[in-house]
Amino acid sequence: MPDTKLTIWGRANSVNVQKVLWCLTELALPYERIDAGMSYGRTREADYLAMNPNARIPTLVEGDFVLWESNSIMRYLCLAHGGGTPIYPEAPKLRASVDRWLDWTLSTVQPVDRPVFWGIVRTAPAERDMIQVQRDADAAAEVWAIADRLLSSRRFLEGDAFTLADIALGSYARRWLGVEGITRPAQPHLTRWLAELGKRPGFAQHVAPPMS
Repeated sequence: MPDTKLTIWGRANSVNVQKVLWCLTELALPYERIDAGMSYGRTREADYLAMNPNARIPTLVEGDFVLWESNSIMRYLCLAHGGGTPIYPEAPKLRASVDRWLDWTLSTVQPVDRPVFWGIVRTAPAERDMIQVQRDADAAAEVWAIADRLLSSRRFLEGDAFTLADIALGSYARRWLGVEGITRPAQPHLTRWLAELGKRPGFAQHVAPPMS
């Protein structure tokens, strides 16, 4: 258990906040969450900028320690409070293998996810450019095909063990397979994997709710 309270700043419908909340649930760590971002504002206020100069979410506060970037927060939680948790292995090669997926999620998946998600979920129906959204979805499908092929021969992204890699990528996969109004190819291995992730309490509580 942490010596001081863990506070997460960020709205619950942010995919990056969802990753952190899911990780906290996996580690059975208590925390307080404070709404911030989009309609909640606060991220441009001076006190928030003093914590996170990027004016983005999430931000972790633990006593005098402040940390931003969702994947860095998850790594810290595992190292500081995970007690040797298998979701972030200690062995260097195993840990590096998990880390590459966290990096891949941000470098490769997030750029193709955002235009599809925002083009539908966060754009009013009358303002949607569905021709462009479908073009963006076609590009996203090529990226998700990489994960689908890999998952054809393993239970989770790094074999039989659930790790932070599954939290990071699974949070985005929920958006990819859950958004409506686009045509996408069948990706059965990705679909099977996401269904298994859906059985985990952290996913069910923080990632599965309706997207907004």
